[in-house]
Amino acid sequence: MARLVGFIGNRPDLGARALALDESALEVRRSEKATQDGGLSWGVGFYQGGDLLLKRRPVDDRERINFAELTKDIKADVLVGHIRTATVGALKTENTHPFRYRQWLFAQTGTVPKFEVLRSRLHDSLPQFLARDVRGDTDAELVFYLFLSFLHDTGVLDRPSVDPAEARSAIRSSIALVDRLCAEEGEGPARLNMVLACGDYVIGTRRSSPMGYQLVQGKQALERLFGNEGLSRLKIPHLATCRLSIVASDFDHERVPSGWTTLPDKTSLTLTRTDDPSVEPL
Repeated sequence: MARLVGFIGNRPDLGARALALDESALEVRRSEKATQDGGLSWGVGFYQGGDLLLKRRPVDDRERINFAELTKDIKADVLVGHIRTATVGALKTENTHPFRYRQWLFAQTGTVPKFEVLRSRLHDSLPQFLARDVRGDTDAELVFYLFLSFLHDTGVLDRPSVDPAEARSAIRSSIALVDRLCAEEGEGPARLNMVLACGDYVIGTRRSSPMGYQLVQGKQALERLFGNEGLSRLKIPHLATCRLSIVASDFDHERVPSGWTTLPDKTSLTLTRTDDPSVEPL
């Protein structure tokens, strides 16, 4: 059981407010297995005042955890969050999503088939300088470093700004390599959902459980966010330029929240502060 979320907006107090509106849909309850194995783990990575920060807890014994609670004191314009019951790797900080490298944040749900067999092959495919940075035991961290390796191959890893198309291409190449290795072990394609972010955009990739997205902008949406504070009609126009885009996946009963748009399977979603959500096939 897991939950994956990402958002990007142009005002740092919008994200936590919006996640609170769909609090129950973004909640993970502790399962019997999680109780036996030590509980849930969670992490959030976010941009705040130009800095990239991480908050991660590898073991949390609460009965339920939701993103509204985890982010209520966070003011950020970009965020990636992850709650999980561990499937690969021990419950320790190095295995807790999201993972960070320079300006990049990454989190994943789903498991690479035959990972215990493929781990060394995935690791050996990385350039040495990236392989040395792998700290944990999870398939997700290695998939992230595959993405970074493909950015390196195209000469853009060291750039402070990477075009979203180049990032999507690196994601596709990473998935293709994982699928090829799985096929060599007699397995089907890896069923993974991913959220990747930098300071300029968030990319959601669906190859597994339902993933949905929502664009929050306009008077009606903003009144829904701020209405409980009794904002007058005179104040609402000052918020007219505010906007927030959210992506999340792995909902209970595979049901995307009401008012959200379901992302088709095997597609990639790009969210920015200014553009409408963009969806394209993988």
